[in-house]
Amino acid sequence: MDAHPDTPPVVVTDSVKNAIRIIAPDERARARGVRLNQTLSDARALVPDLDCHQADDARNRALVLKIAGWCERYTPLVALDAAPEVERNHGLFMDITGCAHLLGGEAALIDDLESRLRAQGFHVRLCLADTPGAAWAMARYSQARIIAEGAHGDAILPLSLSGLRLPAAMVVSLGRVGLKTVGCIAGMPRAPLAARFGARLMQRLDQALGREAEAISPIMPVAELSTERRFAEPVTHHDEISHVTAALAAGIIEPLERRGLGLRHCRLKLFRVDGHVSQLDVQTARPLRDAKMICRLFAERIAGLHDDLDAGFGFDLIRLDVVHADPFEAGQTEMMAHHAAEQGHDALVDRLGARLGLDRVQRFVLADTHIPERSFGRQPVAHLGAPGPAPRRSATANATLALSPEWEVSDDVTTRPLILFDRPELIQTIAEVPDGPPLRFRWRGVFYEVARSEGPERIACEWWRDGRGARTRDYFRVEDRQGYRFWMFRHGLYGRETNDPSWYMHGLFA
Repeated sequence: MDAHPDTPPVVVTDSVKNAIRIIAPDERARARGVRLNQTLSDARALVPDLDCHQADDARNRALVLKIAGWCERYTPLVALDAAPEVERNHGLFMDITGCAHLLGGEAALIDDLESRLRAQGFHVRLCLADTPGAAWAMARYSQARIIAEGAHGDAILPLSLSGLRLPAAMVVSLGRVGLKTVGCIAGMPRAPLAARFGARLMQRLDQALGREAEAISPIMPVAELSTERRFAEPVTHHDEISHVTAALAAGIIEPLERRGLGLRHCRLKLFRVDGHVSQLDVQTARPLRDAKMICRLFAERIAGLHDDLDAGFGFDLIRLDVVHADPFEAGQTEMMAHHAAEQGHDALVDRLGARLGLDRVQRFVLADTHIPERSFGRQPVAHLGAPGPAPRRSATANATLALSPEWEVSDDVTTRPLILFDRPELIQTIAEVPDGPPLRFRWRGVFYEVARSEGPERIACEWWRDGRGARTRDYFRVEDRQGYRFWMFRHGLYGRETNDPSWYMHGLFA
C-alpha cells in the first residue's frame, strides 16, 4: 500500500540474516533509492525521514484474507498463494474459468480488478495465464498482464528461476553452475537435474509449463448454487436490499426444484464499493424451498444484528449462495387448512434461528442413563437427523431457547416429579436406619413433618462415569402434613457404603 503524498516514504522491515532489512518499500521510497533487501541503516542514509514499520505476519495474513473475500466478486475459486518454499508469500490465486464473460471478457475483468484494488490504496501486480505456476511467475517477474492461451510456456522461459517458487538456497545453487533462467533448465536432461537438485525442481517446472496439473484450494467452500445481481449505481437502503434479496431468493427456487433439493444453509454476501464484504448466514431446521420464507429469515437475521448493516457508499454486488442443500420431500397439504405454512413449527424454529442462531434453538432429548439429572439433555433442533444419546446437560448462554419435545413417557418414569432441580440440594433429616423413610426434615430453613412416604426406589451409581467411590441413591416420595409432596434421596447405603449417609432434595410434585 502506498503512502499519502504528504507523508514520508513508508517501508516494512524485518530481521533477515541478523540484520534489519527492507522487505517492502512503497513507490515513493523506491523513487528515492530505497530497494528491496537493503539494510535499514543504508536506507536511512538515503532517506532520513523514512517511516518504518515492523513486519507483522498475522496482520498481513488477515489483510490478505480480507482481500480474498472481496475477490470472490469475480470468482468463488479464490485461494491463498501458500508456497512453503517462498517466505512471506502473500499473493492470491483466482480461477476465473467460465467467469470472465460476466464482466465483458478477460481483459475487462483484469482492468476492473486492478482499478478497484488501486482505488482502495493497494499496489498490485497480476497476470492471467493457463497455469497457476506461470501466472505466479509472470506477475512477479514480468510486466505482462495477459498471456495468450497456450503461450505460457514460451513466456516464462526468460524469467529468473525464482519464478518457479523454488527455495532461495536452490536458486543460488543453480546460479553457481550457470543456470539462472527457466529456459536454461527447460531443455536439459531431467535425470541429472533431479539427482543433483531434487525432484521438487522438476515438479515446479512441470507445474509452470502445464505438464503436471496443479489444483488450488479455495478459501471458502464453493456454493452448490449461486445467484447474484450487479448494479451500475450502488444500493444503500434496506428496502432496496430486501427487494434484491427477494428477487435472488425467487431465482434460486427453480434450480432447487430441478435437483429435488431444499436449502439448509444459505449465505447472503453484500460487496461494498470500498472493498468491505458483509456476510449474513441463515440455516433452516428442515429443507426449505420457499422464497418468501427465505426473505423473512434474512430480515430476522438483519434484525438480530447488534449493529445496523452498514451500507457505506453502497453495495454494487449482492450474491445469494446455497451453501448446503438436502433432498426435499414435499408433503401433502390439507385442502381445508386455514393457517399459513410459514406459521408452522419448522418456520418458528427457522425464524428464531435466524434471530438467535440456529444452534441456540434447542429441544430436550432423552439420554441413555438412569441418573435423574442426567436423563435428558439438549440438542439443536436442526441437528436431529441422526438419533442417538443426548449430550450431558451443560450451562448455556442466556440467548438459548429450548423447545419442549413431544415425549412418550414410559411407565417407569410416571412417578417422577414435575419440578426437577438441576442439582440436588442438601437437607437435614431424621430417618430410621438402615434404610427407613425420613420422619422430619429441614430444607431451606423450614422444618417439615412427614405425614406419609413411599419408597425406597433404589438407583445404583454409574461407576464408569463417577468412579468406584460413587454411592447408591434411595429415593422416597414424601408428603408433609400440609399436603406438599417432595422427592428426596438418601445418598449412600448405611453400613455398606458409608456410616453417615447424606440426604438431598431433588424435586417437587405438583
